[in-house]
Amino acid sequence: MLAQITLTPAESKRLIAKAVAVLPEVQHALKHGIIVIGLGSTNAHVVEEILKKPIDRSRYVAGMVTPKGTCVLPRERRLKSVVIQKGKEVNKPLEEILEKLKSTDVVIKGANAFDAYGNAGVLLASKSGGTVGKVLGYVRARGVNLIIPVGLEKFVPGFLPSLETKAGIFRIKAATGCPVGIGIIRGKIINEIEAVKILTGAEAEVMAAGGIAGAEGSTTLLI
Repeated sequence: MLAQITLTPAESKRLIAKAVAVLPEVQHALKHGIIVIGLGSTNAHVVEEILKKPIDRSRYVAGMVTPKGTCVLPRERRLKSVVIQKGKEVNKPLEEILEKLKSTDVVIKGANAFDAYGNAGVLLASKSGGTVGKVLGYVRARGVNLIIPVGLEKFVPGFLPSLETKAGIFRIKAATGCPVGIGIIRGKIINEIEAVKILTGAEAEVMAAGGIAGAEGSTTLLI
């Protein structure tokens, strides 16, 4: 049986979030360990799927790309990153949580881009590298599970690591929005194709990308 569906970016985010929530490593950490969910528009949906409650998704972001370019939501308007410890949401400093991370725990971090080589790219507007700079060392050193929910609209040609040393806040001389660097992360990338497989067992392929009249950035799949 074949099905053809078109998903808007918002629909893709919800589909991906549903798949992330049922991953075995996420379910294990939900019961026995720690889950750290970084800020991001897709991760806002992940929070809702894991906690089973709505949040103000417009405030669960830090950096974002708008028609004005690369922008940052002021800190006072942002929600805090969600941390879940043994099934309960906790309000503890991130530094305290990072010190407790084990290899069976989970960090969920969205991305602004991913390539065909398993690399994901996160735009860095903070001069200190933001949450990525703070968390990645712990993830790599301890072998923590890194889950990267990212829609196919963010698939890019080329090799993302080649941009890491070219870009940079102080290298950019002119920018639409604020100048940013880019950090490369590697983990388990979950896009619409993986989400369909995780949730249904079906195979999905991309037939088309993009659209108009509200379907800009959409993905059309043959399942």
